[in-house]
Amino acid sequence: MNTDKMVQKDPLSNQAGSQVPSFPWQGSIQNYFQSDLQFHQLFPDTINDQASMHWTPLHIARKAAAFLAADKNATILDIGSGTGKFCLAAGYYQPDNRWVGIEQRADMVHYAEIARQHCRLPNVSFLHANLTETDLSRYDHFYFFNAFYENISEGFRIDDNLDYSQELYYRYNRYLYRALEKKPPGTRLATFHSTEAEIPADYHVVATSDDATLKCWIKV
Repeated sequence: MNTDKMVQKDPLSNQAGSQVPSFPWQGSIQNYFQSDLQFHQLFPDTINDQASMHWTPLHIARKAAAFLAADKNATILDIGSGTGKFCLAAGYYQPDNRWVGIEQRADMVHYAEIARQHCRLPNVSFLHANLTETDLSRYDHFYFFNAFYENISEGFRIDDNLDYSQELYYRYNRYLYRALEKKPPGTRLATFHSTEAEIPADYHVVATSDDATLKCWIKV
């Protein structure tokens, strides 16, 4: 299998001319977290086009973050963090925990880091890496917004900069499933629009959003 594009190698070759947002609230960071529309002003319009399909709404992020932050000083991983909306919101709402986003598109990590610096969130960080190159045992709890689905749904794809295949979909699901299996009882997982194929049977749902798109799980 060709894995050359599994992690995007040089998406910022034109970074010098890339669009960087102007920040309307230089001294009022909390304004960005009052609504999704205001939060999206942290990013260029070309990035915001992805928001409705690929970004976690703030009210979902706030509920998921509260669930995942039950243990003070825990480190939570967002799998497929994109431009970092969940981690940024979680880091703002739950400052006593560390929030890490992993994303294989370098341009998205770039924009996430710009937003993180502007929002002055020292408890948030982003990794440019592929999930299968990451040791998930280092993390206490997890957030997952169906990051693998673009491998089997062309309409769900963010761009054409990566390889996509059903094989990769199953490979990523197996990797996450096995990593979650190894975690100790009490491990928390929040999923948004998940197919649940990646979740072992000993994770039980303890809370959901009203429409059940967000599910909160605890390993027993």
